[in-house]
Amino acid sequence: MKIAVWDTYVNRKDGFLMHFDILVPDNIKEENQILGYGKKYLDTKPFDTSNLTSDECRFCHIEKAPPELVHLIETQGYAIIEMENCL
Repeated sequence: MKIAVWDTYVNRKDGFLMHFDILVPDNIKEENQILGYGKKYLDTKPFDTSNLTSDECRFCHIEKAPPELVHLIETQGYAIIEMENCL
């Protein structure tokens, strides 16, 4: 499965900058859908963040999904890779 990687940076209200990737099938191009996945992820966090807009979330590249992510993306529609300050 080929996936699109959307590089995302969101300010936390405590001053930290979160960095995470939103992974979706490469045929999904609707930016509002991808931002919705990011907002859904942010809703799971115990801290407040700034709004997620297209200014914070940008298409980065296409790559082949590793096997451990294929099932998650097929069942959930997307996956998140936490990079920095996500905990």
